[in-house]
Amino acid sequence: MSIQESKQSWQERAEKGLAKSPERKKRFYTTSNIEMERCFTPDFDLPVYEEQLGFPGQYPFTRGVQPTMYRGRFWTMRQYAGFGTAKESNERYKYLLSAGQTGLSVAFDLPTQMGYDSDASMSLGEVGKVGVAIDSLADMEILFDGIPLDKVSTSMTINSTAAILLAMYIAVAEKQGVSADKISGTIQNDILKEYMARGTYIYPPKESMRIITDIFAYCKDHVPKWNTISISGYHIREAGSSAVQEVAFTLADGIAYVEAAIKAGLDVDEFAPRLAFFFNAHNNLLEEVAKFRAARRMWARIMKERFKAKDPKSQMLRFHTQTAGCTLTAQQPDNNIMRVTIQALAAVLGGTQSLHTNSRDEALALPTEDSVRIALRTQQVIACESGVADSIDPLAGSFLVESLTDQIEKAAMDYIEKIDKLGGAVEAISRGFQQKEIQDSAYAYQRGIETEDLIIVGVNKFTVAEPPPTGLLKVKEEVEISQKKSLAGMKAQRDQAKVQSALKNLESAAKGSDNLMPHILTAVKAYATLGEIANVFRDVFGTHKETVVL
Repeated sequence: MSIQESKQSWQERAEKGLAKSPERKKRFYTTSNIEMERCFTPDFDLPVYEEQLGFPGQYPFTRGVQPTMYRGRFWTMRQYAGFGTAKESNERYKYLLSAGQTGLSVAFDLPTQMGYDSDASMSLGEVGKVGVAIDSLADMEILFDGIPLDKVSTSMTINSTAAILLAMYIAVAEKQGVSADKISGTIQNDILKEYMARGTYIYPPKESMRIITDIFAYCKDHVPKWNTISISGYHIREAGSSAVQEVAFTLADGIAYVEAAIKAGLDVDEFAPRLAFFFNAHNNLLEEVAKFRAARRMWARIMKERFKAKDPKSQMLRFHTQTAGCTLTAQQPDNNIMRVTIQALAAVLGGTQSLHTNSRDEALALPTEDSVRIALRTQQVIACESGVADSIDPLAGSFLVESLTDQIEKAAMDYIEKIDKLGGAVEAISRGFQQKEIQDSAYAYQRGIETEDLIIVGVNKFTVAEPPPTGLLKVKEEVEISQKKSLAGMKAQRDQAKVQSALKNLESAAKGSDNLMPHILTAVKAYATLGEIANVFRDVFGTHKETVVL
C-alpha cells in the first residue's frame, strides 16, 4: 500500500472518531489562507515511513498518541503550585483556574514528601516552604475546598508518600459526593528516579516497589481514570543528564515497573494503559522535539515486543512536560520568559499531553501571581496564536528532526541494553551506574559554561549590573506555627481509638501480603496523619541508605 493510500485509510478512521471528539474548527488555515492538513506526509513513497513514523494515534506512535491531537483539544495546561498552608494554596488554585488553567498540579513541602508531620523535629524550618504542608485529611479537605474533583484533573508530585496522598484525595472526593471511579489525575509515584536523581526516598527499593504495585492493582479496580505513576525523566534531567540519558533512564525505570507489576500477578494490559511519563523540556528546541518523538516510538516497541502488550493504549507513551527549572537564572530573570517560551514550544511540537511552564522568578523564590500568569499566558499564546497546534507533528519529515529522532533512539537503546546486562534498573541503581553517568554529564555541562563553549545569556555573556530583586514571594515563618497549631487541634478532636486500630491493621498488612491501599484509606479517613502512616512503614520496612558514587 502506498503512503497516500495508507493516509486515506487513516483519514477515514480518524473521521469516525470526530463525532465523539470533534476538532476545534471546521477548517484550519494560515494567514495566507493556506489549508493546514491534519497530518502532512511525503508526496512520494518512503520505504520506512510506516515502520518508523506511521500515523498519529497508531503504532509506533512517533507522530502522536491521538488521531487528531491538538486539532481536537489543546494539551492540559497546568501550573505547578502549592506553598504555605492548604488555605493559601487553595486560593492560588482558584486564581489559576479563573485565569484559564485546565488542570491542577500540586507541589508539596519537603516534610510531606519525606513522610514527616509538620510538628516533627525533621520538619523544622521547612514547613510550607517549597510546597503546601499536608499533615492529614483535614488539610486535604481545605486544599480542595470549592474545587469540584469530578471536573478537574489533578497531578500530584509525590513519590514516597504517594499512596497516602492518593488515599486522602479519594477521601476528599467521597466527601464531595464524587466516587473514586469518577476522579482523574496523576500521582508521580516514581521512586526509582528518587534513588538516582532527587533523594526524597524513605523505604528500600523492594518495599517501595510493593507499595507501587499495590497502587496499580487497587486503582485498576477502584480508580480506573487515575494515572497510577508518572515515570519521570524530569528530575533526571534536572540533576544534569543529557537528553539521551533522560530518555534511556526513564524508559529503563518504566521497564522495571512493568516487570514488577507482572511479577505481582497483574496482566500487562490491565495496568499499562494508566502508565504516564513526565519529561523535561530543555533549551535545544529541535533536540527536545526529537527526544519526545523517539521516546514514544521506543516505548511502543518495548511494550509490544518485550512485554507482548496487545492493547494499543498499553503501547502509548502519554506524557506531561515541565519546562527546565535548571535553565532558569537569577541574573536577568526576565530572560527566563524567553527560555520558557522555547521550551514550551518544543513540548507542543513534540506532542505533549499536558504542560507546566515555569515562572520567570523561580530561580529567586516561589513565583508571584504576576509571574504565574505570564507563564500560563505563554502556553495560551502558543495554543491560540502560533499555529503550531493546527497540524499534527508539524516537523515530521525534516531531515534534521528525523535524523535526531533516530540517533536519540539508538543511543538510548544502547543505554537500556547496558542496564539490562547489569540486571535491570533497580540493580543498576544499587551499583550507582545511572548516578555516575548523570554526574559525568552534569560536570561536562558545567565545564562548558565555565569555558564559554556554552553561552548562558546574562550569566557568562551579555551581563549587566543589576539591582537586588524586589517583590518576591516569601513564605512567612508564621506558617509553621499556624500549621503545628492546626495539627494539634485536629489530633485533640479525632477518635484516638479509631486511629490506633487503623494503624495496627495497617502494620499487620505491611507485615503480610495484603494490598496496602484499603488499609491506608481506612487510616486516612480516621484522620491518622501522614507521618503516623509513614512511620508504620518505617518500622516494618526500614529505610533506604544511599549508594554513594564518585
